[in-house]
Amino acid sequence: MEIKRVGSRPSTKGRSDWFTGTVRIDPLIEAPEPALVQAASVTFEPGARTAWHTHPLGQTLIVTAGFGWAQHWGGPVEEIRPGDVVWFAPGEKHWHGATSATAVTHIAIQERLNGKVVDWMEQVTEEQYRK
Repeated sequence: MEIKRVGSRPSTKGRSDWFTGTVRIDPLIEAPEPALVQAASVTFEPGARTAWHTHPLGQTLIVTAGFGWAQHWGGPVEEIRPGDVVWFAPGEKHWHGATSATAVTHIAIQERLNGKVVDWMEQVTEEQYRK
């Protein structure tokens, strides 16, 4: 058994090539091999969001606070609220983040495939974000 005490692992800022705006990432699960799961609590300030990306084995988001938006490629921008659970299928191009006026926090859960959990792509344009 291993216990990760609250405050024992530092928060990190979302990288500007992967995110737009202010994003804080707090690690939750980084399971050692042979386990594949990884999870983090991610907080997006108003207007902040991910770039377009995919996950080789899919991703689950559990919204814990605030009000946000999520979109898969070619689909409408969807509202996400506390208690909502969002599933993105393996390889599904998508983005997620805060609305323009409110912050949002979610737990992001994904699995590694050959050491990789995400493939980052282009930034979400203001036009795409504001739809």
